[in-house]
Amino acid sequence: MSNKQEAAGDGAPIESKADLIRLFERGERPKADWKIGTEHEKFVFRLADHGQPSWEEPNGIRDLLTAFGRFGWEPVLEDGKIIAATGADGSLSLEPAGQFELSGAMLDNLHQTCAETGRHRQQCLEIGEALGLGFLGLGFNPTATRDELPWMPKGRYAIMRRHMPRVGSLGLDMMQRTCTVQTNLDYSSEADMVKKFRVSLALQPLGTALFANSPFTEGKPNGFLSYRSHIWTDTDPARTGMLPFVFDEGFGYERYADYAADVPMYFVYRDGKYIDAAGLNFRDFMAGKLSALPGEVATYGDWKDHLSTAFPEVRLKGYLEMRGSDSGPQNRICALPALWVGLLYDQTALDAAWDLVKSWDIAGQQRMRDEVPRLALKATAPDGRRLQALAKEVLAIAAGGLDRRARENGIGDSEAGFLAPLFEIADSGKTLAERHLDKFHGEWGGRIDPIWQEAAF
Repeated sequence: MSNKQEAAGDGAPIESKADLIRLFERGERPKADWKIGTEHEKFVFRLADHGQPSWEEPNGIRDLLTAFGRFGWEPVLEDGKIIAATGADGSLSLEPAGQFELSGAMLDNLHQTCAETGRHRQQCLEIGEALGLGFLGLGFNPTATRDELPWMPKGRYAIMRRHMPRVGSLGLDMMQRTCTVQTNLDYSSEADMVKKFRVSLALQPLGTALFANSPFTEGKPNGFLSYRSHIWTDTDPARTGMLPFVFDEGFGYERYADYAADVPMYFVYRDGKYIDAAGLNFRDFMAGKLSALPGEVATYGDWKDHLSTAFPEVRLKGYLEMRGSDSGPQNRICALPALWVGLLYDQTALDAAWDLVKSWDIAGQQRMRDEVPRLALKATAPDGRRLQALAKEVLAIAAGGLDRRARENGIGDSEAGFLAPLFEIADSGKTLAERHLDKFHGEWGGRIDPIWQEAAF
């Protein structure tokens, strides 16, 4: 989840729908300027007992964030408490129960992305060794109950914590017990955005399947391969899901702005404080009629904040966010942007991917989305194929796109090499979740403790 960041122009009032749309228009960039941003979360745990540290305890989350200062990271404070840090590699932030996130810098190629991930991993391991902390790459906390987990001192999380039980049964699990990896990608025009949105949304369940890595809850198999993905089905229906309107004729910036404006609010940020506006209407805010802040009119910065509180499978915020995948080990973190860059940043690949999905009906897409959390690559695509077969074709398209990009490293390696872990999963048909389950039922003897070593970041 985003940290609050002020930018020039954020204080300008929203006076019309055109002001809402302008944010998306300003995101347009020529192909030569397209960048890659990668965000990944992992669980922090005490090496001594595998518990999750609180913010305030000695060698806990506060000390973890503070220790990154030795690598040049600058602290970000809220109410005098460190809750994030910024540096050359982007920003470090905290999810509600202390899950630790790197929101990476916007980079030119995947070699840089994976190098950034490698630097972050080494910094985590060095600091973790000193503090007695480890880092776990899974999509869902494998052992802890909600009540056993701490809460981070961030104002927006307190608001969401109160609101989540009003709108779904699993929202607190989403906040406290999940970790994801996502990539953020550019577009050149409204038409380019539309095609990329449609392709990535249609194929997002395939991404979920390839990265399925959350099969345990409170020490036992939970019946899912991506329980993290299942959780989003009962978090808050007003702000989640597959967005069928994206495939409607005439879809574009205005239609997404209408959708986002209708998503119920969480908060308003004023004078360093988060004001509870949960469930209120952003359109009322635009009209100066928000009960939580009478007489004030929404600003451009408020609109940016509000866009960050919608959680569909793909999200538009002046760039496109791919949001469907469980967190995992470093090579999977590198593979996630490789998949989507290969499909979306080469026109031949984008056209081929669109040809695959353009005839899919909405009901078939939703059925696939519903099957994937339990079945992963054994789920059925709208065209009747198993996702394992679809994965092989999609990965071949992505590899071709990366090869044509011709962004090689210093020894001539193509970016397509970062897809290798996904090809292995597609060829075998076995996800990380299924490998963990095989070990749980086999060599681990029904014990969950080995996961802390097996899935260590």
